[in-house]
Amino acid sequence: MKSEPIFGKREPGKIYKKRVGAYVVISRNQKQEVILVQAPNGAYFLPGGEIEKDETHLDTIRREMLEEVGFEVFVGEFLGKAVEYFYSSHRDTYYEHPGFFYVVDHWSKLAEPTEKTNQLLWTTPEDAMLLLKRGSHRWALQKWMNE
Repeated sequence: MKSEPIFGKREPGKIYKKRVGAYVVISRNQKQEVILVQAPNGAYFLPGGEIEKDETHLDTIRREMLEEVGFEVFVGEFLGKAVEYFYSSHRDTYYEHPGFFYVVDHWSKLAEPTEKTNQLLWTTPEDAMLLLKRGSHRWALQKWMNE
């Protein structure tokens, strides 16, 4: 069995908080563009977020899509799982962050996002590869691009 890719490095002697997330690749115009979420600190991510207590991956994706992009989504293929180790200076916390990545087959805009602090950007997959902050998000996007 192939092990999942690991990004970042676990620093010895540091205490890591586990934060499991579910993320998606959403495209439009025959895969010419993907949507990214820009956090208030300027960093870009794939849409998605932390899995809350008792949520499935799909529950999390449905909730996060309404919060972040205002979309109802229909989730398709599972791209895979990747683990990322990082330090958040904003939260002064070290994270072990397993992420589960999916492709959205269809979506429709239902409303404006309920989270008002993020910006949204439609961009080419190639530019997204340069913008995305997390290696695990670039890995998932690259897998999608290679399909």
